[in-house]
Amino acid sequence: MIPLWIKTFDTEKIAPLHEADGAYFLELFHGATIAFKDMALSILPHLMTTAAKKNNVKNEIVILTATSGDTGKAAMAGFADVPGTKIIVFYPKHGVSPIQEKQMVTQKGANTYVVGITGNFDDAQTAVKKMFNDHELAAELDQAGFQFSSANSINIGRLVPQIVYYVYAYASLVRDGRIKDGQEVVPTGNFGNILAAYYAKQMGLPIHKLICASNENRVLYDFFRTGTYDRKRDFILTTSPSMDILISSNLERLIYRLTGENAEKCAELMKSLSEGGEYTITDEMKAQLVDFYGNFCSEDETAQAISDIYKNSNYVIDTHTAVAAGVYKKYVSETADHLPTVIASTASPYKFTRSVMEALGEEHKDLDDFGLVDALSALSGVPVPRAVEEIRTAPVLHDRVVDAVDMPAAVKDILKIK
Repeated sequence: MIPLWIKTFDTEKIAPLHEADGAYFLELFHGATIAFKDMALSILPHLMTTAAKKNNVKNEIVILTATSGDTGKAAMAGFADVPGTKIIVFYPKHGVSPIQEKQMVTQKGANTYVVGITGNFDDAQTAVKKMFNDHELAAELDQAGFQFSSANSINIGRLVPQIVYYVYAYASLVRDGRIKDGQEVVPTGNFGNILAAYYAKQMGLPIHKLICASNENRVLYDFFRTGTYDRKRDFILTTSPSMDILISSNLERLIYRLTGENAEKCAELMKSLSEGGEYTITDEMKAQLVDFYGNFCSEDETAQAISDIYKNSNYVIDTHTAVAAGVYKKYVSETADHLPTVIASTASPYKFTRSVMEALGEEHKDLDDFGLVDALSALSGVPVPRAVEEIRTAPVLHDRVVDAVDMPAAVKDILKIK
């Protein structure tokens, strides 16, 4: 029998820890789509179809997902040709990297559908949430033998496996003698990962502070500093597109905990966000954020982090990991806390080759994105991932593009519902 890791991941350790520049980088990008979401989305289809059978679900499950670049491909890779499911992914046509887009539009599978939208990720996510709450649409789907489910942050099945890799990382550090059992660590990453680390802390994992990293779309940084979540601001396209969000789905889960698991109070705050664009938590709720530290990196700081870590440790990271690494440096500077940190390395640098190469001073404007892939491999000495090689010459199978307001019509057309 072929081991599961050979089929799904390109390294036996699956999530290796790499020590560089004074931190431990938890490499979560060795899966089918070279991004951390493979961790959850390689198991989610099996959990979902098993649960459907146990609950005697007769309808075909339609996975409806908005993606800022990684979730969509990882979800499609997991659900491709899974019996009893279809998956429809919406992505911002001009808001993902060329490699990310090529991964999605070349996706095989008779049950997979990819649609670009002429808007940003928040437009796509908002439209998807509206479809989930559209009772008339749900009735139409039910009559046609379908029902919606999700594979992005809306689905708790995405978050639970993320808790596991923090426990695994801690156990690995203890096993390898890098920390003592019971010694506290400081996890660093985007908010979805940090929320998973927060749950791990609640379960007893020795965690000191939780460092939430943002890019120039600094809505979470402002929230942790002020207690006000305000999405009324310009949406900025950055070199770390998967972090380009103004509405965090996972934050609602934290807010629920801060309200003392008061569903009505949580719903009231979410309604304020939906209708007025902002909400402010109480001083009592804000006091419970004492374990969180939030900061952000500008585009220049992100590029500088990539350059510094390569110069100091001969280690190449992607733009999203660089945001986390840059924010960790700010945390150390502000707090003088040198406890061991685990930085969630959420994507392979090969997914954002142009931005990474420019940060390293290797622009190569004459090369296309796959030429840059080869140049990065020569520079770093790291082989090109299988996931990138597979799409190099793959044909485009999905070319539909719609406006955000036309997303429900696109879903009906795909499902052949009149």
